[in-house]
Amino acid sequence: MDPKYRVSIPLGWRPEAGGNLFLLFSKEYEMPVVKVLSQDAYDEKVALIQGSTKTPAEKNRMLGKLAMLCREVTLNDQGKLLVPKELSKNAEIEGGSEVVLVGRGIHFEIWNKANFAKVLEIETAQNDEDDDLGIF
Repeated sequence: MDPKYRVSIPLGWRPEAGGNLFLLFSKEYEMPVVKVLSQDAYDEKVALIQGSTKTPAEKNRMLGKLAMLCREVTLNDQGKLLVPKELSKNAEIEGGSEVVLVGRGIHFEIWNKANFAKVLEIETAQNDEDDDLGIF
């Protein structure tokens, strides 16, 4: 991440020209992270909430929380993503620091380097129950 809180996004992870992304503040393993959602990934989360068996009031609260925790953004002409300073700080990411971009299927994540090292250790500490399909 550069000192102005911009990070270069790999070409394959960029949305179509004019497409938006959504930055979602979240936590994994009790550590803060910025999840970067495409429009489709954001819409999938909305549809999941709307299609759930929750009450209308619970659905409204969850939709409101999703909207509150997201920031709609676009990439600049150089393929850089500006992560708002407040969101970066909440995710323990400083301007000019090293970050790790992690693909997660329908979205990708921006981690500070130290927290990602912990996540990697957690997720690669295998036991037979976690990998009954023999993938890893």
